[in-house]
Amino acid sequence: MYVPATPLSAAPLDQAGIVVAADEPTRASQANGAGGPERTALKLVRDELNVLADHRARIAGELLSDRRPAPAGQLVTLQALGRRGWHAVASTRTGARGRFRLSYSPRRTGSRWVRLRYAGAGPELGSHRRLGWLNVYRLAEASWYGGGGGLACGGELTSSTMGVANKTLPCGTLVTLHYDGRTVRVPVVDRGPYVAGREFDLTEATKAALGFSGVGEVWSTD
Repeated sequence: MYVPATPLSAAPLDQAGIVVAADEPTRASQANGAGGPERTALKLVRDELNVLADHRARIAGELLSDRRPAPAGQLVTLQALGRRGWHAVASTRTGARGRFRLSYSPRRTGSRWVRLRYAGAGPELGSHRRLGWLNVYRLAEASWYGGGGGLACGGELTSSTMGVANKTLPCGTLVTLHYDGRTVRVPVVDRGPYVAGREFDLTEATKAALGFSGVGEVWSTD
């Protein structure tokens, strides 16, 4: 007896035992960046963060995406830390091979924490890099003193005391000094100097840390 064959209905591939690998993106998904987020990093090449007021601080670096140079045209920002958090002070776009240069001309003396920031774009995640202190100085005439005895702000002066004497700044005020490529951040510990035209007397230890010659100009944030 002849029995006609029952036609089989078409079944999905996965029900038929044929599995499409989910971890192999199609060309369309690759084109749409569906391969997953890409980590980024900001590489510092060089920086100039000790500057006189109205002179330019400069930063050069590279933006990397999954350890490869990022494409041109990406926005990189220089941010400073203020009372309300981080805020942008300068920005630029990456060039060939993710390279970038930033410059910023601060008007006021003082020290602020700064960082580089990349917000991310498309599949690329954002990233940031702390740079440290941006120190903006003015020129100040200085000398140094040593010996012993009491300090006007309390304590005793020794050969290892780090600090400066100043006639008007409150005791404990932190002053950043820069001289011949060296930088120190020290408190006001004493009163003086009392020689016309001089603003700071450096303690013996501060003089040694800066490599200061004795009498002359230093860069000061205050």
